[in-house]
Order: sequence, then structure tokens, then C-alpha cells
Amino acid sequence: MSINLAILWHMHQPYYYDPLKNKFILPWVRLHATKDYLDMLLILKKFPEIRVSFNLVPSLLKQLKEYEAGTTDIFFEYSLVPAEELNEEQRAFILENFFLANWKTMVEAFPRYKELLEKRGKIYGDPLKLSKKFNAQELRDLQVLFNLVWIDPLHRQRDPFLKELDRKGENFTEEEKRLLLEKHLEIIRQIIPAYKEMASSGQIELTVSPFYHPILPLICDNYKAKECMPGVQLPQFNFKAPEDAEAQINKAVNFFEEIFGFKPQGMWPSEGSVSEEVIGLTAKAGIKWIATDEEILSKSINENLRNGEKLINPSILYQTYEFEGVKIFFRDRILSDLIGFVYSNWQPQKAVDDFLKRIIDSTDSGIVSVILDGENAWEYYKNDGIEFLEKLYETLQKIKDIKTVTFSEYLQENPRAIPLKKIFPGSWIGANFSIWIGHEEDNLSWDYLYKVRQELLLYSKENPDKDLSECWEEIFISEGSDWNWWYGDEHYTETKDAFDEIYRHHLMSVYLKIGKEPPAFLYVPISKKMREIKSEIEPKGFIYPKIDGKVTGYFEWLEAGRFNLQRMGGSMHKSESLFSYLYYGFNRQSLFIRLDPQMPVKDYEDLKIQIQIIEPSRVKIVFDNTKNKLAQVFIQENERWLKKDEIETVAFDEIFEIEIPFNVIEIKDEEISLFVEIFKNCYLIDRAPVFGFINIHVPPPDFDRLMWL
Repeated sequence: MSINLAILWHMHQPYYYDPLKNKFILPWVRLHATKDYLDMLLILKKFPEIRVSFNLVPSLLKQLKEYEAGTTDIFFEYSLVPAEELNEEQRAFILENFFLANWKTMVEAFPRYKELLEKRGKIYGDPLKLSKKFNAQELRDLQVLFNLVWIDPLHRQRDPFLKELDRKGENFTEEEKRLLLEKHLEIIRQIIPAYKEMASSGQIELTVSPFYHPILPLICDNYKAKECMPGVQLPQFNFKAPEDAEAQINKAVNFFEEIFGFKPQGMWPSEGSVSEEVIGLTAKAGIKWIATDEEILSKSINENLRNGEKLINPSILYQTYEFEGVKIFFRDRILSDLIGFVYSNWQPQKAVDDFLKRIIDSTDSGIVSVILDGENAWEYYKNDGIEFLEKLYETLQKIKDIKTVTFSEYLQENPRAIPLKKIFPGSWIGANFSIWIGHEEDNLSWDYLYKVRQELLLYSKENPDKDLSECWEEIFISEGSDWNWWYGDEHYTETKDAFDEIYRHHLMSVYLKIGKEPPAFLYVPISKKMREIKSEIEPKGFIYPKIDGKVTGYFEWLEAGRFNLQRMGGSMHKSESLFSYLYYGFNRQSLFIRLDPQMPVKDYEDLKIQIQIIEPSRVKIVFDNTKNKLAQVFIQENERWLKKDEIETVAFDEIFEIEIPFNVIEIKDEEISLFVEIFKNCYLIDRAPVFGFINIHVPPPDFDRLMWL
């Protein structure tokens, strides 16, 4: 009997169109179109026996159609301007924004691009002053290289013109630049027909998400966040619009059918966000199955699925479930996250072998659901993940133990499902909604949306004969999840201000479309630049690592919190930290910090690592890698740093790790705010996080018990 493996690649972009500027403000639909959407199919096509599912969010499809119709983005427009004719503002914009690519895997792949980055500087000052140092040829090369690296290597290998640009590498002409940008639009025009063709062949299944990617349980009633987040600080106003949630689903199904000619059978709810009410709405829309995260299943049946990394009883997870007539698949979080966040640093064959071994060792039956972002992960892989994907599909096509299936295909052969008595409300991130509600900025965003929607409802009652469909479209766009993804302190992007402005402009547009002046509050940005930075993974329990500077075992830091320092700037972060990850954790006696180097350890021999605690008291822990292998502890008193103690439990070999006893830093049962600085030859060369600080809650005596509640 073969194991059934269902892989779903989720393709999503928020709606970047600014209604007040009549263009796309950010270029990510176009750039991911040229780098990710088409080549994913071209790679798969080489392996006809492999079955895969693709989830296409309507807000993405809508923008692809709009690019086809001639709508452009600011980055595209500035790319078209002849380099000699760029004005001061355009030159500054290009220097500031045309390095928004992964520096390690994309920029450094082109010597000229790397040279231009070094001339601008990874940390730079006033771009207006800086722009005067660049001549027209350098700016033209930058225009070309930015748009070239965002074309997948597969296209650059197959297309003779792109292959020649790749080889040439510098000293590009205006005509070459113009033809390159035409290639962008040419690739975009191929995407939807290619998905249609592959779907009709039966090799892929196409699924859908609610139209503008809203968090449906919160759209139905944002105060119900308390069900999975009992202590959450709620917005001032209770946003409650189940009719909008239903509209987002129905619009998605209808738009999907309009494009592809058939109704989708499956749906990935935005961010895997589910509730009992939402599943009822999907059933009403004719959706046959949905998928979400394993932790939702764990909380719905009140049973732990894992002991650390290992599944306790794989047969529980690898089943089909059902609620109110809708089949439900629960993704394997570990397997999905390995592709999304871990294997990018592995050799492709080693990664594939590890991935398949984990599946075979876990089960011999049922369905293993692997669901993840199908676009943002690949820029962290060498060559945009081509070798990994080809090796994965090639190996799956050869082996007999695992059979790839689409979800609907599996249901046709295995229609039985286990009924669930309840559905725990939550998302694929922590089985809650903390990314989108609870923070001051998130809550303010909800209150803005509530006020504007209430105004539209009042106007519609006073003007029942008016067609307000365009106004409601602006509301639906504003209900998308991505605005609140960047609000709050969980994520950072260089373009956060742009997200803030686009969001508020959609709300302003509601007023402008009914002939009213937008209220003053919509002119006030929601985001604040400086804030505490939260980890991508919060601590889940006490840890007891061996401080030897080595990765002794996977479970040693499994319960720790983690920051991905490579992605502290969001999916397009341009800075490159000396370290890839920062882990932190604690037990009753000590705080633990771990840093994972990105380069060979010998390159770190002359560094000084300094951990600064700024609250509740000023403490500095200094480890000088050039001297003895002890860390010095200093406490600030009366504006002076006084040496208090030394810490022996510190090591820097494969990784840097340190145990800091709470009694040494004189902190107990309090919240700690800290950051880490890296010095070389007395100069600060790196900081984690890039700005702000990390908050760590020192565990109360009953921390272990609380984590199990």
C-alpha cells in the first residue's frame, strides 16, 4: 500500500492597486509572476506522473488580468525611463528600491549588481545625495539587473534573449531594457493559460481562497478572537459582517469559474483561518473540502498530536475529517515548514532524502498533507529552488512507497471521513489570530474599517437606489489579511508605509465615490516605525541545552523562541545579518541565547558579541571571541558600567550559545527587553533585531503548567 502525499502550493499577493494613484504601488505581483508562477508549472511538467495542487487567490488572478490589460506599477514605470532622463527623485527611488531582492542568492549572482550594491552601500544615507554619485550607465544597469534577477533562472536559460542578457551582465542598452520589460509582460500573459492547460490535463488541481484573502472568522465577528485568545485586547468597535465573509467566498468561486471555466472543489481559507461559522459558509458556496493546520485539529479534538517533533499517532493527522458536510485536511506542519524554512540551506538530494524518509518513517497509509507558500520560499534557495523541486519530483516519480495525489482525487477514491464535533477557531499560525488582532495598530485598523463600513451602510439606507458596488469593493479589499500582517510588531518590511497608505486610500475611496470628503482620521498613518520586535516562534516550554557551541540535537532548542534574522525585514528584506537565527529560551534558573552563523566559523574569530538588557534594569553581557572564553557581566549604576560577574557557560563553535543565570543579572519573574550587538575592531557591524528590541517574559513558577492549558 502506498502513502498518499498531497502537496499544495499557495500562491497569493495582496491587492497593491492604489485607487487614488491609479496604479500598482508595489511590484510583487509582476515580479513573482516572472520568478515563480509559470516556472512552477514548467518544472512540474517534466514529471507527468506527479500530481500537485495549486491554490490561486483571486486578488492575485485579478492583478494578473489587470497587468495584461495595461495597468502598471511605479517600479515598472521608473524602469522604463531612459537612464539619462531620470530626474533626481526617480534616481533616488531606484537606488533605494532596486536592491529589493535576496542579496545572497539573487544580487550576488551578478558581479555588476553586487558592485552597484557595494557602491550604494548596504547601509546608506540620503538617497538624493547618493544618486549624484551614479552615472547614467550605472543606473541603467541597475534598472536592468533588478528586473532581470526577478525572472526565474529557468526562463533565463530557455529564452535566447534573456540568456544573452544573463551572459552580458553589464553595460546594457535602452533597447535591451525595453525588450526585457516586454518579456515581463509576455511571461505574465502565459500564466493563466498555462494553469488552465495543466488543470485540464488532470496533473494539477486548482483551488481558491476568499477573494481578497480576508481572515474570515474575524470578518464574521472580530470579538470572537477571544475564543482562541482569552486575554486579547480587542478593538474599540465590534466588527461583525458575516454577509461580507459570505460575499468574499462567493465572489472568489464565481471569479474562479469565470477564469477557468469550472467551479473549484477545494479552498485554502486565508492563512488557514477557520471557525464553525466559516465552514458553514464554505459549504453553502458548494466547496467540497478545505484545509488548515494540524494545531487546529489538535485543539478541536483536545489531543496533543506531537511529542516534540515526533507525531504520537500519525494516523490521527493523516486522515480526512468532516464538519457540516465539508471535508477537512490538516497539514503536517513540520514537513511543510521544512520546505518553507529549512531545506533552502541544504543540498537538494539531502533535503529530498530527509523529507521522504520522514514521511515513510511516519506512516504507511492515509494522506499526508504538505501545504505552504509556493512563491516566497524559493528566493532563499540556490537557483530559485529549481534543483530541489526537480529532485523532489524526480524521486517521487521513481519510488513506490509514496503516491502523489490531488486532494479531490484522493476523496474520489477515499470518500469516508471522520466527523468532528467542533472546530477550534484559529489560523495556521499558532492556532490563533494574534497576527491580525490585539496589537494597538491592528485594533486601530479594525476600528478604521468599522467606521468606514458603518458610514457606507448608513449612506446605502439613505440612498437605496444608488449602485454602491464599487464602494463595497473597496470595503472587501480593505478586509484583506495583508494590511494587518504588517501592522503590529510581528513583521517588518521596508515598504510598510506603502502598505499603510494603500490601505487607507482604499478606505478614503469609499467616501470619494459617494462624493464625500474622507474624515481626518484616514489621513493619519496607523503604523509606527519603532517598536518591540516579536519572534516568529514563541517559547513553548523550558529548555535545558548543553552549552558546548554545537547543535547537539534537534530537540535541545525545540521549545525555544526563534527569530529568523535573514527575514527580519519581511519577505523582501535587503539586509544580510552575520547570523541566520537567534534562539532564546529559559528554565526556572536561566535565560539562554543562541546565534547561528551564516558564514564559516573562522570568519567570526575577531568578533565581540554584546547582549544588552535595557529593562527592567541595564545589564550588559560581553563575549570577546579574541580573548578568554568567558562572558563578562556589567550592571549600570549611576550612569557607570560596573563589572559584576563572569559567566562560564558560554561557547562559540558551530553556533554561539550562552546560559545567563537569572541570579547573576538579578532579574526574577519580570519582562526583559534586550538586543544583541556585534562588534569588530570596536565598530558596530550588526544588530539583532535591526531596530527596536526583543521582549522576553521571564517565566513564572507555574510556566510549564500554563503552557499546557
